[in-house]
Amino acid sequence: PDTVFNKAYNGQIDIVVCMYHDQGLIPLKMIAFDRGVNVTVGLPIIRTSPDHGTAYDIAWKGIANPSSMLEAIKMAARLEV
Repeated sequence: PDTVFNKAYNGQIDIVVCMYHDQGLIPLKMIAFDRGVNVTVGLPIIRTSPDHGTAYDIAWKGIANPSSMLEAIKMAARLEV
């Protein structure tokens, strides 16, 4: 269990399911901060969000990286099928 994220990162397993938000997001942010997507299951709608947080410290400075948001949109589109 303690090596599950490493196995996922190395392609040995396809998915890691966590019971709690911080269990999954801390390792994910360390590995893929600008590409990570949070998917919430069990809702009547598709819900994805970028994993990087709100980034108020760089708001309106023109330096934000949109990669995680774009990945969240792509993931939502793939889940819609």
